[in-house]
Amino acid sequence: MKISLGPLPYFWPKDMVVQFYSQVAAAPVDIVYLGETVCSKRREMNLRDWLDIADSLLDAGKEVALSTLALIEAESELKSLRAICKAANANERLSVEANDMAAAHLMSEAGKPFIAGPYLNLYNAPALAIMQQAGAKRWTPPMEISRHALEGVLGNLATPIETELFAYGHLPLALSARCFTARSEGLPKDDCRFVCKKYPQGIPTRSQEGETLFNLNGIQTQSGKCYHLLNQWRDLQHAGVNVIRLSPESPDTLQIVESLALALKQEQDKVLPYQLNHSNGYWSRIPGMELAAGPQETPHLS
Repeated sequence: MKISLGPLPYFWPKDMVVQFYSQVAAAPVDIVYLGETVCSKRREMNLRDWLDIADSLLDAGKEVALSTLALIEAESELKSLRAICKAANANERLSVEANDMAAAHLMSEAGKPFIAGPYLNLYNAPALAIMQQAGAKRWTPPMEISRHALEGVLGNLATPIETELFAYGHLPLALSARCFTARSEGLPKDDCRFVCKKYPQGIPTRSQEGETLFNLNGIQTQSGKCYHLLNQWRDLQHAGVNVIRLSPESPDTLQIVESLALALKQEQDKVLPYQLNHSNGYWSRIPGMELAAGPQETPHLS
């Protein structure tokens, strides 16, 4: 089973981004996704910067994909998308993760294979088959998919496809035309002054009862709890998952990558102890905010 590192969801300073991916080059990660998927106003890293990082990671033996925006609202964003696809198509070592249908269309039109990202919301075999016909070589199911539903999709697919599952990190649940982070600072979206940079792990919110609810990340609403399916990697494997995806939460995510790689190598069941801020309910068809233990494991809550 391969390990992947999803695109960075937060707005980090450029120096921090460069330093992080220099460490990724030495980490036991097979696949790395690069680029901005949340907000086009985050321009501290331009395409040339991402391509430079991609070259370093490719030289380190990683598979690298350029991820595209999940919500495209302007012609300027389409222009950036075309530039990303053109750059990837010019380098046979690079792939594109299409996070909206415009990206899938551009790659299909160019006759190039691509990766169907989680934001395409492919919930059934016929929809996934259409993406395969368009050129999808790998896909990441939507965040809310259960083991039962995934087996149903893969079992009804005429042609097998590599499957990658989001297994660790705050779940990207929704995107809005409005920016919650700017609003929380009393700023309009068009004059946000890049306040996202003040919150390198988003803004946690709680319900009136004090329960962890959501994590606000610009125009993106994430789950309040951190999704954690790493201890169930055998179950994922049996369900047909080929790649386990971790989302960068902080530079410390690479320590979790090390633990997962060691567990896979030594066939250990426990990767990371459960904490109160963990959840994994969707996979077991219980409320997504809840935590279900693996088949042979009791959650450790502290």
